[in-house]
Order: sequence, then C-alpha cells, then structure tokens
Amino acid sequence: MTTPAHPVRAQVTLGHSDIQMRPVGLGCMGMSQSYGEADRAESIATLRAAIDLGVGMLDTSDVYGAAQQGRGLEWFGHNETLIGEAIEGRRHDVVLATKFGARPSGKGMGYDGTASYVATACDASLKRLKTDHIDLYYYHRVDPKTPIEETVGAMGELVRAGKVRAIGLSEVGPELLHRAAAVHPVSALQSEYSLWERTVEVAVIPACRALGVTLVPYSPLGRALLAGGVSSSTTYSDGDFRATLPRFKGENLDKNLRLVEGLRTFSEARGVTSSQIALAWLLAQPIDCVPIPGTKRVSYLTQNLAATSVPLSADDVAELSALFAPDAVAGDRYAWGNAPSR
Repeated sequence: MTTPAHPVRAQVTLGHSDIQMRPVGLGCMGMSQSYGEADRAESIATLRAAIDLGVGMLDTSDVYGAAQQGRGLEWFGHNETLIGEAIEGRRHDVVLATKFGARPSGKGMGYDGTASYVATACDASLKRLKTDHIDLYYYHRVDPKTPIEETVGAMGELVRAGKVRAIGLSEVGPELLHRAAAVHPVSALQSEYSLWERTVEVAVIPACRALGVTLVPYSPLGRALLAGGVSSSTTYSDGDFRATLPRFKGENLDKNLRLVEGLRTFSEARGVTSSQIALAWLLAQPIDCVPIPGTKRVSYLTQNLAATSVPLSADDVAELSALFAPDAVAGDRYAWGNAPSR
C-alpha cells in the first residue's frame, strides 16, 4: 500500500472555527462569468448535486457576474442569487462561503473595505443567499485606502452579531495576514494554488501554518488546463477570459501542454484522471487545505470529489513537483491590468 505523503483527512476543520467539511469544495464563479455562458438549469442541478454528494463548501462572491468585462451593475450578486435558489430548503447541509470588497466602478473595478460597507455588503449577501448567516465571509480584495485593521474589525463585529461564523482573506501576503490576525482570528486564506501556480509556497503558506489558517486554493486545475480541457486548437467563446491569459497563448501554451502531457502519463499509469492527480497533489501538501475546483457539470463534480481517495507517496509528490517546477511553467499568470476579482 502506498504511504501518503500527507494523510488526507475525511474532514477538515476550517482554521480557528468549529466548521468541519470534506476537503474538496466547489468554486461557483464559472456559473456566472469568465468561462463562457452557463446554463442556469444545469448550474442549479450541479449545485444541488454537490449538496447530495457531500461537497465541502460552496464558494461564491457578491461580485461574480458583474466582474466580467462589459456587464453592468445589474449582474452584481448574480452568483449569490443563483446559489440562494439552489440551496433553498438545504441550507444546513452546506458550508457557504462568500466574499465582499470588490465593486464595479465605471468601466473598471473599485474596492471598498470601510467598516460601513462591510456591514452593508454582508446584509445584501444574506438577502441574496436567502440565509441568516454566512459560514465563511472573505475580504475579497484589499482596499488600499482603508487599513486592514478597520475592515477585519468590522468583520469581527459580524461574527459577534451571529451573521458570520468565520472570516477569511483572499490574495494577501504574509504581512497583511499577520496584521489581520492580530485583530480577529482568520480561519481561511484563499489564493490561487496548483501544480502550475506555486507562488504561495514561498511566504504565504508558512504564514498560514504559523497562524493556523486553512488554505483554500482556487483554480486548482489551472483553469481546466491541468484537467486536459485545453489543447493547441482550443478556441474560446465570448466571455472566456482565458483568451487573454499569457499562459494560454502561442509558444507559452505549447510549452505548458508538454507539462500536461507528463501529468497525463503519470495519471494513466495509476488509473485515475489528471484532474484527480492535480487535486491529490494539493491535498498531499503539509498544510490543511480545501481546494475549490470550479465546474458547471455533475460528472466533473463527482470526479473531483473522488480525488480524496487517490493516494500519493512522498516520491509521487516530489516527481510531480519537479515536473511542474515554477521555472518550467511558461508565461505570466495574468496579462498586465487583467487580474480578475476571483
């Protein structure tokens, strides 16, 4: 029997909270934006299937829908409203995470971390989600004009009021994480982390370990590339922002697809899918984490959840880490000025 590099737990406790969940969640952004059009009925069916299958967490944000270029404020809250409909009558069967802080402003995106906005945004999300509490409430992107101590202090007031069970941050570095944790316990940090995006390993993950913060990796399947969903002939529909990303273009894509071919060979030798190996690699890291792969389809959801049963040895983890060494990945993470509010 293979000895896991880091034993995968059937349940993970979220940071300093009393929230326990299966260590694979569902990222819901793609049901409202960024990856082409989604079918509403299929999305709701996938959300309800996620609850039936015991998915760890549904992850959304108030800005999902409105953050896609060309959409107006009428799309603000689209994803939360969709989830509110899907979980009606099943609220207590799911861990619900949402975010605030990013606000469409003119043709761009603004950020608001003021204490007054924290309270306003939370009440609006509760209404759209049709619930009286949010399990995990994230500060989505930092407002450079507001001290993080003010924002986190207001989030702590939401916990004391019973509107929020635990708080989290998204895409912050260790200095801000430590400052936030000095005000109120931070239970989760959401950042992009996968075989082909490992920047957080340098300083963010050590800070999470030191502070007892659970890591929530988004885009753990490299926006479908690690799952084999992208080829050199792939064309993107309107609204699919991967068409703008350097890693998905030209020579960069060709080089990255060679890495994916190595992942496919590794996976086939073990009788599992590339996406399951990519998720299992994350779960084998020496930190509690809850990756949130996004999908609009039940078949992929089921496949992703099965990754918790895929054993990897320490040698397996090392082999995969070497295959996707950071300097082997071609292209920047985002085009300049095109970082989404994910």
